[in-house]
Amino acid sequence: MEPVPVDEEGTAPDEQELRATVALSGESTDIAQARHLAAQFLARVQAEAGLPVSRRAVDVTQLVVSELVTNAHKHAPGPVLMDLRIAGDMVEVVVWDSEPVLPVARSADAGRVGQHGLEIVMAVSQGFEVQREPVGKRITARIALLDDPGGAVAGRSPQ
Repeated sequence: MEPVPVDEEGTAPDEQELRATVALSGESTDIAQARHLAAQFLARVQAEAGLPVSRRAVDVTQLVVSELVTNAHKHAPGPVLMDLRIAGDMVEVVVWDSEPVLPVARSADAGRVGQHGLEIVMAVSQGFEVQREPVGKRITARIALLDDPGGAVAGRSPQ
């Protein structure tokens, strides 16, 4: 078996096609740009790689992107990096920012106005993790490309 050539980041060529990365500068248009990139990325995955992507997956991915990029802009100084990639039957949304403080989902409170973004992301994602980095943190949310076969909305409740 021959080794697969990789680039400087250790990514195999066919994995590169199923990935999109953008640096966001902190402008007010970043959130819309990130949502648009997410929709374009999933359309490309469907058209070029032939992977099935449900309408719900596109909508949920855009919602997750919007919430994570908004939180990064609100709570972290400096640039934000967003990486979208396909991992099996999931799209991974990875957002890196320079703030080392890890986010904590607040307990549910129907009377609270706002500050529900992390709860929403955790509820609609099939996987969620936060990792501290040498500079800042990286948040990863995983969203199924296809709807749940049983028709239920799959997700993960906030802890």
